[in-house]
Amino acid sequence: MPATPTAYEAVLHAARDVTKLGCALDAEMLGAALLGSVYAVASADRAEAVRDFVGGFLTATDSSHTPEAATIRKVFATLVPDADGAAEVGLDAHAPSWAVQLGRVRPTGCYAYGDVYGDQTSYLVTFAYEDRTDGGPEHAVVALVDHNIGITKDVFVSASAGVLLQQVRAMCAGDELIWFRSEDPGRLRDEVGRHLQVTDELGDLPADGSLATDRALAVARLALLPAVTTPPLTEPGGPNPADLTRDFLTSPEATRFGLTASSVPPVDSASLDFCLSLLLDHAATLPGADPLRWSPTVAEFFLLDWVHRRAVLDMDDAAMLPRVVRAWSAYATRRHALPEAAVAETEAAVEDMIPEFARLYTTGERRSPATAAVAQLIAEGVDPSDTAAIDAWLEANRDD
Repeated sequence: MPATPTAYEAVLHAARDVTKLGCALDAEMLGAALLGSVYAVASADRAEAVRDFVGGFLTATDSSHTPEAATIRKVFATLVPDADGAAEVGLDAHAPSWAVQLGRVRPTGCYAYGDVYGDQTSYLVTFAYEDRTDGGPEHAVVALVDHNIGITKDVFVSASAGVLLQQVRAMCAGDELIWFRSEDPGRLRDEVGRHLQVTDELGDLPADGSLATDRALAVARLALLPAVTTPPLTEPGGPNPADLTRDFLTSPEATRFGLTASSVPPVDSASLDFCLSLLLDHAATLPGADPLRWSPTVAEFFLLDWVHRRAVLDMDDAAMLPRVVRAWSAYATRRHALPEAAVAETEAAVEDMIPEFARLYTTGERRSPATAAVAQLIAEGVDPSDTAAIDAWLEANRDD
């Protein structure tokens, strides 16, 4: 029975045709895809796992003198220059002519585009080789940052930078809900890098996209951008919750939905205050913690997930919450001066969600165990803040 090949031997076999490739870009994309399999299966720090693998690979293949082994060693050393031994890897005399172009690129443009809600931003950088004949075509790295979950959700490398950039410009020009701008290289590198560090620590990677297969090449390219030389601007703090609540309750939107102090019966005031506190508490759990950054996606997180897992609503609260969310949607989109199309889209999305919110409230299927337990206490007339009452309830319901 033949011996099981090591991971290093398996990679060498997978790279057996590397010298037959036509340019440095093809080789770097192959190398990134091979390292992507290491990144995808890592159980801890994925970036460190890739560095460790490359360092181990370079050590294990140090005595392999075939052109294929020498070439893929140089590719890996170029993609992960901080791996142990990478700096000592040189060019083999029998390497393809394009090997000298590995990593020898310069950025030619930096851009950003995203939705007007602030849910996601895509960063696009174009690069060109010193010698495009051996290096390959001008290409682009695109990184998608998701501001709702605080990660770099996807990265991909396109071998057709000009075509891609043209398509992006046309898409943004034809959709008023998407903006486009040139981006500062240092800020771009910092934004993608900070969020990618969070991604690297995830237990499960986003299911779709080319994050694993293209990450090594994307990171190597973005490392060529200048680092931020000055501290990032300090973002002004968000509005004070108490001030924001007062402003909302005197707003035209609160008036429109009957939520002003003069229009809400005293019996409903507690539910109104509670529902507003839930909106603010939910915002505090999101990156940026801005209660006024509101979108169909944020509304969905709140109405169809978070509020069921984290809050216990009585029937009055459940009846009040849709009114508050409708008003808050109108208020927040006005405060952020979103286009009319965005306002209409958000309003329609909220209306579509409210029946599902009501269903989830009725079934309780998304309640967390803790929330379900508190809901049961309240249903049985036990005050969750009364320790003695809870102890008495536990004693009465203890299994014999």
